[in-house]
Amino acid sequence: MSEYEHVEHGFGPVWDEESQLLILGSMPSPKSRAAGFYYMHPQNRFWRVLEALYPPCGSDIGGEADINRCTSHGIRNSGGLHDESIASKQALLHHYHIALWDVLESCDIKGASDASIRNPVANDLAGIILQSNIHAIYTTGTRAAQLFRRYCSHTLEASRICVPMTALPSTSSANASMSLDRLIEAYQCITAVTEPTSRRPGNASSEDCR
Repeated sequence: MSEYEHVEHGFGPVWDEESQLLILGSMPSPKSRAAGFYYMHPQNRFWRVLEALYPPCGSDIGGEADINRCTSHGIRNSGGLHDESIASKQALLHHYHIALWDVLESCDIKGASDASIRNPVANDLAGIILQSNIHAIYTTGTRAAQLFRRYCSHTLEASRICVPMTALPSTSSANASMSLDRLIEAYQCITAVTEPTSRRPGNASSEDCR
């Protein structure tokens, strides 16, 4: 049985000033920490969900401009994002203005068990939200949503940041009750928030937190 271990996140968020939505997990798994990137356990279905939701380069209505832009970002035309390099994963995220991070900067945890998390320290989400166009937050899994509500919501409100959070199901293989098709259906909502670079909407207006 795994013993408690104090772990640090180990790598930063994927984002830029054009990011429109933020997807948050709880804490990287041991496999992800070893690889230095998100959702890198071979049984995790996160990247399979994203490749089902977002078209390969050149297949969206952006046409030749999008093909050229994808090529410059390093996104391949052939699909198979789950098996692509970290650089290709990062490129797709930037192309569709998706920011990726985790709720926690550090915690004590047994293996990859989110249920065992204790002594959590949250990441400072306000920094990237204030410097980008992020206007929607999605959490992957029940524990990530719980941690966000407990450790991040009030901090964001104190910074007068009003960004709605939607809880989505975990893509982990531990969530065996959710098939890949059901996960894709559940995550479909994120496509309404993001547009590829060639069809970027106007900046979302900010709200005052009162």
